[in-house]
Amino acid sequence: MYKEIAKLILYRDLGEDSILLKLGGIFEDFELNRAGKAELTKRIYEQMKALLDLSTKYGFDKNLWHNYLTFILLTNENSFSMTSEKVGANDGTVNHFAKADFAVFKKLFDFDFGPIEEALGIDCFTTVCNYKAIQKKEHMYNRNVSEKVQAVSQQIENAANEEDIFRIITDFYEAYGVGMFGLNRAFRIRHLDNDVEFIPINNTERVMLDDLIGYEIQKKKLVDNTEAFIKGLPANNVLLCGDAGTGKSTSIKALLNEYYDQGLRMIEIYKHQFQDLSNIISQIKNRNYRFIIYMDDLSFEEFEIEYKFLKAVIEGGMETRPDNVLIYATSNRRHLIKETWNDRDDMETDNGMHRSDTMQEKLSLVARFGVTIYYGKPTPKEFFTIVKELRKRYPEITMSDEELCAEANKWELSHGGVSGRTAQQFINYIAGKSAEK
Repeated sequence: MYKEIAKLILYRDLGEDSILLKLGGIFEDFELNRAGKAELTKRIYEQMKALLDLSTKYGFDKNLWHNYLTFILLTNENSFSMTSEKVGANDGTVNHFAKADFAVFKKLFDFDFGPIEEALGIDCFTTVCNYKAIQKKEHMYNRNVSEKVQAVSQQIENAANEEDIFRIITDFYEAYGVGMFGLNRAFRIRHLDNDVEFIPINNTERVMLDDLIGYEIQKKKLVDNTEAFIKGLPANNVLLCGDAGTGKSTSIKALLNEYYDQGLRMIEIYKHQFQDLSNIISQIKNRNYRFIIYMDDLSFEEFEIEYKFLKAVIEGGMETRPDNVLIYATSNRRHLIKETWNDRDDMETDNGMHRSDTMQEKLSLVARFGVTIYYGKPTPKEFFTIVKELRKRYPEITMSDEELCAEANKWELSHGGVSGRTAQQFINYIAGKSAEK
């Protein structure tokens, strides 16, 4: 095994803690008789635990060894994989080295663990290659990664040679990309000293636009702008404002599910992270994806100045915003920044500025969102329509429409008023009681 791993060229940067590299060292010591059985067994078990931990995190099943090798191929960012993401598998000398690496992975896929298991009296390799995972709930593992890795793993299992693997992997790179951006839909960020780290969001809400009842005009505006963005046409930053619980956040989350397969990715950030916006954009501007930077429930108090970072990034800074990045935000405030009556008074302040100038500076943030979409709370009639449409998804609810609307009216009076969120919470409550009976 270690001799094959040493032949890797493009895919050789695996990281110091790589399971594959550690196993290669173990097999080298085994073949050269440089370690005793007890030590080799201990080291193998350590890597088996690491493999099981990784497989549990991503929900791998059946042949964990094959899943792991496929995971490497799909996540290793190198000159070949990054180029394939952007322009596909074009003819080039680098393909020669890529196919040589794929030939190595083909041998690793077919590797015979029998001799070392027999010599050490262990069966762990046989076990992980014929694994039956415990069924877990979706939120307990990264389902999106799991499905893709296992699907590609099965294709490689049936590949005759490195030419087949080359086609399988480059097709994946072109369709989805490479690395964490290729396998994941959405991300949050973590601030580092002079950098940012992208943290995949394991399980995003699987909501579609059709799940949001009503607001057809609003959804069409949002879809038209997003589809233009996906196609590489001119598109605008978007602000969704309006009453709480009307579906603003749901609409944006649904876009990710609708357009993920067309290269859409989403990065969620919060106010205190706005200082990292420029750093975030610099890391994603050359990737072959369309990124929406998502800001939920965006608003600023009078004393907060983070909005200045946002203004500069949206429009106004020296660096032009890249074509593959847009900002979508939701807010219950139409103007985002809290205004006071003093702002409206045009008296001169202590520092010589007119207060109306201060107000104009605050309002200019909203103006930098090219599209503003308003989500108003539904009328009582629209609220009852939403309730009746939602109940169709729960066959256990057998109440008549009249009874349902009467109960919904009681519910909204004590639960925040009419809104889509209130309707969904009411239906959840009724469905739970019905199922219990």
